[in-house]
Amino acid sequence: MIGKNGIRIIYGDNPKQMVKELLEVVKPEEEIINKNALIGIKPNLVVAKPSSSGATTSPEIVAGLIEYLKSKGHDRIVIMEGSWLGDRTSEAFKVCGYENLSRKYNVPLIDLQKDKYKEYEVGGLRINLCDYVTKVDYLINIPVLKGHCQTNITCALKNMKGCIPNFEKRKFHTMGLHKPIAYLNKLIKQNLIIVDGMNGDLNFEEGGNPVQMNRIIIGKDPVLIDAYAAHLMGFSIEEVPYIAMAESIGVGTADLAKADIIELNKDSGTRKLTPSRRVQQLSRYIIEDSACSACYGSLIYALERLDEKGLLNKLKQKLYIGQNFKNNKYDGIGIGTCTSGFDKHVKGCPPKARDIVECLEGLI
Repeated sequence: MIGKNGIRIIYGDNPKQMVKELLEVVKPEEEIINKNALIGIKPNLVVAKPSSSGATTSPEIVAGLIEYLKSKGHDRIVIMEGSWLGDRTSEAFKVCGYENLSRKYNVPLIDLQKDKYKEYEVGGLRINLCDYVTKVDYLINIPVLKGHCQTNITCALKNMKGCIPNFEKRKFHTMGLHKPIAYLNKLIKQNLIIVDGMNGDLNFEEGGNPVQMNRIIIGKDPVLIDAYAAHLMGFSIEEVPYIAMAESIGVGTADLAKADIIELNKDSGTRKLTPSRRVQQLSRYIIEDSACSACYGSLIYALERLDEKGLLNKLKQKLYIGQNFKNNKYDGIGIGTCTSGFDKHVKGCPPKARDIVECLEGLI
């Protein structure tokens, strides 16, 4: 079991096995006392693209979760989602591998785009919520750690947007996204969050520039999870306004200093993704020798943040990263614990992109 302020992280390249190891630590079955409880799994299937695009939740993570739950005697499980405007959820279920999951494990797929809904009042806002979400006894949110062109990141809090009807999604955009996302999460209680941090896109919700990060993150507080996710991607909490808004109305806490964060292992996963054109462009600033994917991914996110701030072209030195730089003295800037022998280096194994950004800003 972990508390509300707990975050656990596991690294690797076998998501199905990784999620089972995390669940053995967290033991959600100890919270789900009733064996007949209806467990709802909410992945991110925003578009009909495979998880390798950096847009959608890996079906392997969901498979591992279902196998774990069934092994603990929980058989009332559904997968529910409502894709974004312009995409059909039914097509996303098919393309993303969830139809196969449904058949294999006998788990129903609930298309929230076709669900009925009711209007609720929360904090002065009126929000329409799909009916099926209110029927679930235990909600497991499985967002993708990725960028977003309007809100900078999308993770636990924003993934709940798939639980509202299409016309409400349009309304959220007219309201600027941040406030309605925060208040939606006052309306919906997430019991467990499992973040797919295997390969999220740099900037766009719909994928295309995936960055391999080889990690899965688990916790119970969506605000704390999103605060942690923001730092992983190189943003301050202030750059993702809905995090503080959600905290201010009692959804959770964004105080990472008081969080109980434990990594179960260190990254030793191999790289499986072919780098996108954008990732290749950013890698021109890097000299790499046997870098782990999680560490390398943090550096790519950090370089993208610098570019967004107009600072990347001021970076005149190469950045060194990788295990083969251990135990030697070097001139230059090193990234991660393995480069502690460099004149300047960013600590962490792996470091957060936010820490890399702050270090490089101080050197430029």
